Amino acid sequence: MLKPRSTPTRDLINLDGLWLFATDSSVGGSPWTAMLETQLEAAVPASYNDLFTDPAIRNHVGWVFYQRRVRIPRGWSGERVLLRFDAATHAARVYVDDVLVGSHVGGYTPFEIDITDAAPAGSEVRLTVAVDNQLTNVTIPPGTVTETHDGRRQQQYLHDFYNYAGLARSVWLHSTPTTRIEDITVITDVSGGDGIVRYDVETSASADVRVRVLDAHGAVVAEGAGATGELSIPGVTLWQPGAAYLYDLEVELVDGDTVFDSYAQAFGVRTVEVRGTELLINGEPFYFTGFGKHEDTAVRGKGHDDAYLVHDFQLLEWIGANSFRTSHYPYAEEVLEFADRHGIVVVDETAAVGLNLGVQGGLTGVGPKPTFSPETFNDETRSAHEQHIRELIARDKNHPSVVMWSIANEPASNEDGAREYFAPLVELARELDPTRPLTYAAVMFATPQNDQIADLFDILSINRYWGWYVFTGDLETAEHYLEQDLRGWAQRFGKPIMMSEYGADTMPGQHSVWDMPWSEEYQRDYLAMNHRVFDRIPEFIGEHVWNFADFQTSAGIHRVDGNRKGVFTRDRKPKTAAFSLRERWSSLDGRKPGAPAASDH
Repeated sequence: MLKPRSTPTRDLINLDGLWLFATDSSVGGSPWTAMLETQLEAAVPASYNDLFTDPAIRNHVGWVFYQRRVRIPRGWSGERVLLRFDAATHAARVYVDDVLVGSHVGGYTPFEIDITDAAPAGSEVRLTVAVDNQLTNVTIPPGTVTETHDGRRQQQYLHDFYNYAGLARSVWLHSTPTTRIEDITVITDVSGGDGIVRYDVETSASADVRVRVLDAHGAVVAEGAGATGELSIPGVTLWQPGAAYLYDLEVELVDGDTVFDSYAQAFGVRTVEVRGTELLINGEPFYFTGFGKHEDTAVRGKGHDDAYLVHDFQLLEWIGANSFRTSHYPYAEEVLEFADRHGIVVVDETAAVGLNLGVQGGLTGVGPKPTFSPETFNDETRSAHEQHIRELIARDKNHPSVVMWSIANEPASNEDGAREYFAPLVELARELDPTRPLTYAAVMFATPQNDQIADLFDILSINRYWGWYVFTGDLETAEHYLEQDLRGWAQRFGKPIMMSEYGADTMPGQHSVWDMPWSEEYQRDYLAMNHRVFDRIPEFIGEHVWNFADFQTSAGIHRVDGNRKGVFTRDRKPKTAAFSLRERWSSLDGRKPGAPAASDH
């Protein structure tokens, strides 16, 4: 799906702002077929949960309604009129006046709806969006909805971040020609000093396709014709980690001198390859430094905010990080576009977090029932998971910053049924994109001895908390077991290994001269212990600290106003560990510890 943008043949209107808002429990009947009788207004983009002081809204489980009036420009007569939602968490139904015009399931990927017939050019319509936050055993991510004795719905889920919901990303009204470009795929390679650009253009009708490659200054450096083809860029400038360079593939749909449609797709020329126990970007070994992150800020919840986007990337640069994982869902596309422009490497993850009933059994990993079964996570769950993979890759396939797909976080890969569940998903992801390696993040219960799916993937991403959840406060013992653990993965699978999560909850301002959990010194020393082990493992290719910043979770006695494993506070103030990470990562510059710098070769 092409991201809406203004072109010589397309127009775009942003619908962000204040919308009327109501929960299903506060209005009766079918509120989407009439004006909402409410005094509440909600900001878009933003999660609705923290906007209001009413706990019934924050804790609401079920449908909520957003509504506003929209005027379709008179000049769009004869064009297709579409609504685009960058995300609606977790399901949506869309109404124009009294008519249901479309729906979507999945909270972190975009969808668009053709409203040409329901909203003619020049008309004003009532737009209502119903959004559902409920999670079940057949949604991604999964959850369970129960009822209290007084009839209130309660949501339980297996992931450790707050179930923020609503319209957390932008809403757009846009037009396209009736004869139009539907999709563009760009795959790049390098031959000597030239860049190779393989492209595929999908169109709504038969027409001639004309393509040109423009460099960063707008100069034409390659051109061709046909819906599918290969172009060569002489003396190409590569997209590199820390040194981004982008080209535009300008596509026109034409008939002689008549241009039906025009669209420019940004891309970078770079290669990604797993060779032995290394990941290579442009033929050079790459060592990941950075974080698992979250889309999470005060008041906005998961609402996208460009100011936080800029500041977070500034902090990534300050601390010496070269990468992050979109844990545990696809982030707003603006985040990936920013990473494209600034040379930050991304591990792009689906929203498949919580496919592990073992977490209900604590660190024993023994759940009350099997994770994969007809009654728990089943064929219908996997079908939803497949759709998430399809939509993620369709959206993000052209981003040069994305070097790897992560199709799940901490699934029960140690349980029977895991292979039957995941093997078709791996096959699907490889079919959709054979150019990028695949990974998943392994949970603490999954060991080199009992994991049933690691051989299906290209890179082993390991989540480990030795010294925090296990051997808490005993870093010497934790160091011994961590090294044994990682060496076991390397010995059994012979693949590149990275630590996709390691961290310790830390209260800013808590200090101690001893190994005292929750203190800033303990977080610093915990990370240093992990780094000593990483540096002794030849197969190691990277480290992503959990987490970039403190973030909100559901209420619980083991959380103090959220998860406190951030190296930065929720409002982005550095803890002590941030300075030690900055010292380590700034010296690595994308190289494995101990490896010579490029100038030393």
